Amino acid sequence: MSATPQKNRASRRVLAAAAGLATVGALVAAMPAGAHDRGHGHGHGNGHGHKPRTVDVQLLSFNDLHGNLEPPAGSAGTVNKTHADGTVEAIPAGGVEYLATSLRTARKGNPYSVTAAGGDMVGASPLLSGLFHDEPTIEALNKLKLDVSAVGNHEFDEGATELARLQNGGCHPVEGCYEKGKKFKGADFPYLAANVTKEKTGKPLLKPYTIWKKNGVKIGFIGVTLEGTPDIVTANGVKGLKFHDEVETINKYARELDRKGVKSIVALIHEGGAPASTSYNYDCDSPGAGDGISGPIVDIAKGITPKVDALVTGHTHQAYVCTVPDPAGKPRMVTSAASFGKLYTDTTLTYDLRTKDIVRTSVKSANHVVTRDQPKAADMTSLIDRWNKLAAPIANRPQGWISADINGRGSTAPEKPLGNVIADAQLEGLAPADKGGAEVAFMNPGGIRADLVHKASGSEGDGVVTYGEAFTVQPFTNMMNVVDLTGAQLVAALQQQVSGANEASPKILQVSKGLTYTLDLTKTGAARVVTDSIKLNGAAIDPARTYRVAMNEFLAGGGDGFPALGQGTNKLVGPSDLDLFNAYLAAHSTAASPLAPPATDRITIVQ
Repeated sequence: MSATPQKNRASRRVLAAAAGLATVGALVAAMPAGAHDRGHGHGHGNGHGHKPRTVDVQLLSFNDLHGNLEPPAGSAGTVNKTHADGTVEAIPAGGVEYLATSLRTARKGNPYSVTAAGGDMVGASPLLSGLFHDEPTIEALNKLKLDVSAVGNHEFDEGATELARLQNGGCHPVEGCYEKGKKFKGADFPYLAANVTKEKTGKPLLKPYTIWKKNGVKIGFIGVTLEGTPDIVTANGVKGLKFHDEVETINKYARELDRKGVKSIVALIHEGGAPASTSYNYDCDSPGAGDGISGPIVDIAKGITPKVDALVTGHTHQAYVCTVPDPAGKPRMVTSAASFGKLYTDTTLTYDLRTKDIVRTSVKSANHVVTRDQPKAADMTSLIDRWNKLAAPIANRPQGWISADINGRGSTAPEKPLGNVIADAQLEGLAPADKGGAEVAFMNPGGIRADLVHKASGSEGDGVVTYGEAFTVQPFTNMMNVVDLTGAQLVAALQQQVSGANEASPKILQVSKGLTYTLDLTKTGAARVVTDSIKLNGAAIDPARTYRVAMNEFLAGGGDGFPALGQGTNKLVGPSDLDLFNAYLAAHSTAASPLAPPATDRITIVQ
């Protein structure tokens, strides 16, 4: 299916009518016996006053918003578009003021329109949302008229009790209500967690599915997060919960919906893939070698029952509109709208009023850019202004100065300039003997949530890093740990970047100054790490020696597929990662002498 933007509805109807003349024979042949005398119009009758056979349902979807209410800064706030001549343009995108306008404009003229999300609406959020435990984002999603969302792994960052509060409302148990006389009312939309059960009772944590209904049209939505959520969330976040296989869970509830007479089903899956191109308008179904999509979602899609008509996915922050064959070999739409509200997907589901099912061969889908040259939604502007006033005393405090952009999230390189700054900050803060005696620090790349951008985000002036901007880079406020690891365990951890759970999609740790090694991407698995190249301050790593290693509590728990890092002993708990980051900025920059982007020369890449 082409991912180029669709024509408007009226011209599509004209095309459909023209195409219909050629395909009437095929349609009649495909109809059940006895159905030939009924109307078979596409959203209209056959000229004899008959009711229409089908109606078009518009499915609008997005994923991985991560509380990005304001337009994301720097390269994290752009989407790539490939033009016909092969040039690639980076288009500034995102921000809920524009997302609201985009969705509201898209809904016009579509009497059957449903809006769904693929998880990670909250968590790892910028200060504007994160400071208030993501209440501002839930409020924005309510105003956006979101109908349903799957949970993602980040919905569990603060645990099941806090997730229940986001769903059901009520003020924060520790910090209370943020606005005088206002109680947080929770999400108007259901959060679905079909594959998450409580360990004690075996019962689902939240609703497994919901049924959207309008004028006799019924569509079931099943929501799941990735089975591997416990590997990428702190232990406290998933305490008392079990996460089950995505395919088995979706198939189980698809059967249940089918028994209830719901024949049209959409799965919302917080797991995804990687298309062969990072451009949002890439034709994912192009047949060339190495084209298409790879990653976990491919096998998941191939295993999900044909009862499910379309898959809305997420987690990988990629943009794609692909077809992947179902177990019966028939193509089925699989979509993802990048992240941070920069894209939305518009999918047309043709609903057969007689069979109550989706005509799969008619499913059309395309991603659209949430551009910043359209009018802002006034209700979202006032929401942002209201919460910004509450956040301002903390958010606007200067923490340091930079001489140019220092890219983190927006860098596609294995070694990121901002990753080096963060790892150096952790090493410096935890190197003193009484602070842990760290000799080396590791930072997980997924924990770097933004870039440090030189251009001012508000009135602070260019080059000033505010507390709000630093928080947006490191929003988890993970506590730092310093542990004993042997040289052999250190080497094993570096190998786990490119093997085991991380082989298909490597996670390259950001390392502090003094640690150097070569990564040979022409090899496979653990062999990609050239072991005799690993040196600390110029000396080869001694497998038998004990090293003091600094990292956040998530990595120290073996998170992100690094079991070797979870084997540390003699643990000392230090300050939060954000505190160390801010202390480093304060110590290493002034207005007259700002911090420059560091060289990225610690990991030598062979390709």
